[in-house]
Amino acid sequence: MFNKIIQIIIRIFLSYNAYAKYRNVVFGLNCRIYTKNFGSEPFLISIGNNVTVTSGVRFITHDGTSWLMRDVRGRRYFYQRILIGNNVFIGVNSIIMPGVKIDDNVIVAAGSVVTKSIPRNVIVGGVPAKIIGSYDDIKYRMLNHYVTEDDIDFRLPYKERILKIVTNGYKNYLEN
Repeated sequence: MFNKIIQIIIRIFLSYNAYAKYRNVVFGLNCRIYTKNFGSEPFLISIGNNVTVTSGVRFITHDGTSWLMRDVRGRRYFYQRILIGNNVFIGVNSIIMPGVKIDDNVIVAAGSVVTKSIPRNVIVGGVPAKIIGSYDDIKYRMLNHYVTEDDIDFRLPYKERILKIVTNGYKNYLEN
């Protein structure tokens, strides 16, 4: 019971990156980790450089359904590593399944369930995740059309500076 209380305190008070390190997740430089959901085998997770893991992302490194499979030799177990490359963004509430390798320059859209490895330079989204775009296309669009740091007056309060640069209008409606 005492150990469980200590674990809860550690989970609450450590920063996201410090908690990942405490749980033995291997991660590179310049990472922004905003989740503490590393599953029961966090030591099987490796994260490269310049990676953002947003809130609600879950890493699953084992197949829990193997609990159902028993015979005279007992229950079965299955574990696989997860490897995240460099320059990767994993959107809110995505799930990364066992054995997934995400190569460099990948964006995982919010709410995706990643069941297969992802090649470099793509955007994926959906349940299950599928390739929905090109990393190079969105990089071009962002670098040429998004507001730059030079355009933002950081002396202003947050709300005021955002309201000065917010894009007006809304996205097109979905089509039937």
